[in-house]
Amino acid sequence: MFRLNLKIALRNLWKNRGITAINVGGLAIALAAFILIAMYFSYETSFDKQNPNYNNIYVVGRIYPEFKTNYTSPPFAKAIKQNFPEVENAGITKKGFFELTIKNGKQTLFAKNFMQADYNAAKILDLKPTGGLEKPAGEADRLSYLSKESMQVLFPDKIDNKPEMVGMGASSLGINSKINGTIINNPHSNVTFDGISIGNEIGQGEDYGMNNYTTYIQVKPGTDVENLEQKITNLYRSELLKGETDQESIDEIKKISTFLDPLSNLHLKPKAGNDTPYKILIALSILGILILIIACINFTNLSIAQATKRAKEVGVKKVMGAFRFQLTTQFLVEILVQCFTATILALILAELILPKFNNLFQVNLSIWQIDNDLLWQLPLILLSITLIAGLYPALVLSGFKPALVLKGNFSTSKQSTWLRNGLLVFQFSIAVIFIIGLFIINSQLKYMRSQDLGFTANQVVYIKNLTLFNKPAKFEPVRDKILKIPGVRLATVATDVPNGAENGSNGYTVNGLQANIDFVDVDFDYFETLHIKLKDGRFFSPSFKTDTANAAVINESAVAKFGLKNPVGQTIRGCNMDYKIVGVAKDFKAQGFESAIQPTIYAIKNPCGNYKTQIMLKIEGNKMADALIALRAKWPEINPKDGEDFRYEFLDELYGKLFKKQEQLQSVFFAAALLTIFIAILGLFAFAKYITNGRIKEIAVRKILGASDIQIFKLINSSFFRMVLLANVISWPVAYILTKMWLETFAYRIDLSVLPFIASAAITILLTLFTVSIQAKKAVKANPVDALKYE
Repeated sequence: MFRLNLKIALRNLWKNRGITAINVGGLAIALAAFILIAMYFSYETSFDKQNPNYNNIYVVGRIYPEFKTNYTSPPFAKAIKQNFPEVENAGITKKGFFELTIKNGKQTLFAKNFMQADYNAAKILDLKPTGGLEKPAGEADRLSYLSKESMQVLFPDKIDNKPEMVGMGASSLGINSKINGTIINNPHSNVTFDGISIGNEIGQGEDYGMNNYTTYIQVKPGTDVENLEQKITNLYRSELLKGETDQESIDEIKKISTFLDPLSNLHLKPKAGNDTPYKILIALSILGILILIIACINFTNLSIAQATKRAKEVGVKKVMGAFRFQLTTQFLVEILVQCFTATILALILAELILPKFNNLFQVNLSIWQIDNDLLWQLPLILLSITLIAGLYPALVLSGFKPALVLKGNFSTSKQSTWLRNGLLVFQFSIAVIFIIGLFIINSQLKYMRSQDLGFTANQVVYIKNLTLFNKPAKFEPVRDKILKIPGVRLATVATDVPNGAENGSNGYTVNGLQANIDFVDVDFDYFETLHIKLKDGRFFSPSFKTDTANAAVINESAVAKFGLKNPVGQTIRGCNMDYKIVGVAKDFKAQGFESAIQPTIYAIKNPCGNYKTQIMLKIEGNKMADALIALRAKWPEINPKDGEDFRYEFLDELYGKLFKKQEQLQSVFFAAALLTIFIAILGLFAFAKYITNGRIKEIAVRKILGASDIQIFKLINSSFFRMVLLANVISWPVAYILTKMWLETFAYRIDLSVLPFIASAAITILLTLFTVSIQAKKAVKANPVDALKYE
């Protein structure tokens, strides 16, 4: 019986090979997209899961009235461990501020992130040096390790794990250091590094004002995290209040609280950070599911449309004694064969597309990995789509009544017709949402690229540097030498460059009003190099001796924050010193478009500031190449600490990386829109063919009675036109809500216009009319005699 059913299935699929090809092809394309997205989802949601304490590790962060931050001070971790028995361990890490140069003879490594960690943090994060994690012998001792990739750069022929001596910084400095071995740097972790220095303690001597560290705690299983969070807040406040007598400061401290952020949150949706990657991942997942649903709708629709061709087969089998369960099983097996074929094709397509997908999302996914979740996901997906796409058609086919179908007057029920039309409307509704989304994403990206940033990144070169230039007198000779290079117009140094990174923050007071605002420590010509516009007053100038002592420039947002009417000349107090405001800079988008411009103070002197290491040069465009060549040649003389290690990046390229995630979303929406339209048009083409063939005699009669070709075209297109129009009307409110939610993730965004909605309607209606008209043309041009000669 099975062999007979299999033969019937194969013959039927071959007889209707056009419809079969559309079914299998559309499903294969959708499945390939779904497989890639499922792999990416699994990858993005499994960061750090290899850590045995994954569910019990938290980052301790601070909450101020204006912002949240993951950065804390060194003594806090020890205080938490000492006061709360439910905390098993607590440790701290610190990211490197420099791109550290490490040398072995002619081999040079530029370590972009040479991290520090105490021994407790290394245990919590499950850091694994080759040979095991060792505890440093003394309190001041450090054990330094390089990642396997970094070690291979310096020692390409190394096969053992013995310690090695390396040079640090420029060769002329003669600074050597010991590398104790290699350490596993898991790229599938939130804690990544080129190298790491592990000590018993780090940050000794630093107090609660030095918030440059990340605190990790490991709690006991079953700990009430919300209760612990409140207790840590009380502890932090009590630590800050020790020795504090100023009532205003006491009131401010009471407003500060802490939070615990699970390790599982850090990659996609940190409490103190940007959750755009999480939102994009959810959007991608929904896209993948919707594309698969559209393909399943095609499958269901075309299977129901083909039902009349199988009616007599079902009738004969029922008369011969076949049960409905047997017929349902037979048709499900037929559909399983098609779905299985589609799955094989999908795997081939996914493998072909995977290199471009990896390049787009900067990942290294592979289908053929032993630990790939697809090994158990694919059988479930195959079974699911077989049931989703095939169960209803199988029940419809197996439910035919023999007495009706063998008389030849069978027709599918009104319920089936309504279902077919409803599924087609749903299919096009999804396609319309994707088209509208694509238009709006393109508009927002175009807006971001064309909008005035408030500063000019073009022709600005950011030079990576190891020297600390906190005092203007130290940078002045370096600036003088740089400016002698032909083409270099301006040179400056600061703690931060406008590349989207967060600035430092501190508490400042003006006219009795205290607030936490960002600070950036700068040097002369900072604003001029970046072409930041002046709103009021003046910028820093060597002509004013007090500028290096107590002058400050604030931005427009800071003026608004403190409610200042005439800010120039007023005093702003912070870090135990009084600053005189000499100018107001116009706001500029240093953090990109997703974050609002932060109130910021710029000063040359800041006792609580960070290191000034970020050198920026303004170079004439037509002399850029020659200037960079000259700078490289003369850099050992200009900046001996870096010596021969001259490295630079263009500021506009650094800033452009802020658009990366949105550009990824744009690419995915473009592919999704094309896929959904293609699959929907495939289904529409086959469905129109079926409907037109079913009305061939009606068309012949109408032509004999005098109907024109235009009237026939209008007759066939009218029902499809109404369905697609209905799909647009249904999808517009959904698309409006979804795109509005996405746009609200940007502090600076476009206004929603009606144009994308009208364009989506025009595109889908034109494609529908074109597709249906291709089929209608065959019916219109056919000879009526051929259709009616048997009547």
